[in-house]
Amino acid sequence: MSVRISLIQCTLVALPFFAAAQTKQFITSARSGDAVRQSKSTHENLEEAIQSVESTNAGGSIDTGESVNTLPLFGERPKTAAQIDEEIHFLNDCDRNFATRSDASSFFAARGWDYIGSGQLDTAAHRFNLSWLLNDRNADAYWGLGVVCYQKNRLPDAIRMMKKGIAVDDSNTVLMTDLATVELKQYQEKPDEDMLTEAEGHLQKAVSLNPNALSYQKISMVYYLKANYEKAWDYFHQARNIDFSSLDLGYLNELLAKAPDPKGVFK
Repeated sequence: MSVRISLIQCTLVALPFFAAAQTKQFITSARSGDAVRQSKSTHENLEEAIQSVESTNAGGSIDTGESVNTLPLFGERPKTAAQIDEEIHFLNDCDRNFATRSDASSFFAARGWDYIGSGQLDTAAHRFNLSWLLNDRNADAYWGLGVVCYQKNRLPDAIRMMKKGIAVDDSNTVLMTDLATVELKQYQEKPDEDMLTEAEGHLQKAVSLNPNALSYQKISMVYYLKANYEKAWDYFHQARNIDFSSLDLGYLNELLAKAPDPKGVFK
């Protein structure tokens, strides 16, 4: 098994206790790497052809100077005749090179994660857009676009894309936690109680489906932001009981500064 890295930061940055944490601490989920590796070997020529087109074609620039290829879901706007023609050629190529369009969608999503990992966000966005074009029920396409938007600090777009991902994969607890992470960061930048409530809702569903330390620690942060330190400690200890090594020590110090540990474990 390989590990697919989604590159959402496990810690936030706006509050003091998040500053001490790693800035590239990743949420990961186990993925089967064999199919991806085989696809890369079999379909590398198609990927190289797309790279060649990207180097010579902006993909239809818009007023901001950005390419529609790098905007979430190609900008969600009417397409030009040239764009439609390009998409038809792309889909025909995929039909010739893949057993199914779902297979092709998975291949391009995997490449999108690779490009995020190497910091090539625009290229990653294009691959996730192609993945979505091939299969609009592939949650990874929306998830990946959400991570790209997050990395570009476009938080409302990140939230919107990740919500679309959950709409097609409502049992994906890692995606739920990623979405809540972005919502917490958005709340810190623009306080809105509804946003905080939404974040907690996603985290509570995540732990109901799959109790895990990261989601419990995020719920603790929700209650820290609500100044309910008793509950913040309660959820922090639930995270500790599952995986001590995952605890954010920067957050722990800030929580201690607000209220002593009622269990006396941390001083």
